[in-house]
Amino acid sequence: MEVIIQPDAAQAVDLVARLLAERIRARPDIVLGLATGRTMEDVYERLVASRVSFRECTSFNLDEYIGLPPDDPNSYRHYMQVHLFSKTDFRAENTHVPDGAAADLREAALRYEMLIRLAGGIDLQLLGIGQAGHIGFNEPLSAIRSRTRDKCLTPTTRAQNAEMFGGDADKVPKRALTVGVGTILEARELVLLATGPAKADIVARAVEGPITSMISASAIQLHPNCKVVVDEAAAAGLQARDYYDFIFANEPEWSAYR
Repeated sequence: MEVIIQPDAAQAVDLVARLLAERIRARPDIVLGLATGRTMEDVYERLVASRVSFRECTSFNLDEYIGLPPDDPNSYRHYMQVHLFSKTDFRAENTHVPDGAAADLREAALRYEMLIRLAGGIDLQLLGIGQAGHIGFNEPLSAIRSRTRDKCLTPTTRAQNAEMFGGDADKVPKRALTVGVGTILEARELVLLATGPAKADIVARAVEGPITSMISASAIQLHPNCKVVVDEAAAAGLQARDYYDFIFANEPEWSAYR
């Protein structure tokens, strides 16, 4: 794992967007794992501005609320259409979001796993981290070997996401279809982005704490090619700050980003 600390949120977002654009240009048919959230909106805005081509890319989103049709303004399919797909040359048939409106959720989950395998697996998985420590919607007690499935959302997660539902946590769906922790760990590269003081404690626990199903993001410690990009505020709880800075300053891979 590498931890890259940037002075502020804008520079952390810019680094991640540049890294993604670089990977896409190097391999136009890359398979991307995509995430949602306020911070990701800024990443996608920068990717759109970069004018990188997504025409040969394939994407798989991490999750979707159960019970929301794709055209619902609060669905993640709608989110992706608004913030990325409709603004780029992504081919619609190459974009995938879990089907939270499926009549048979188990079948929908199995099919999603199959589609990922048929695409050759995820090359780069973009991740955020929730205040409950989740990646995707892998809430506390999510098994490290878990696959795509439906999951009950915690009150913490529903409160965190209430802004998208008019500030009313009771309107946030109680369940979601999510890619599993095990599926995420099979991606060839992980990039986790977190910004702001509200993420400082959970970032520290995920990066430097024990690996535990109570904090699914801690499973990224098991991945051989994982990058955690944070701003100063989100890095406030990290203990090994000097070492992380030394690595960033001396690794040849990061010379173009310093």
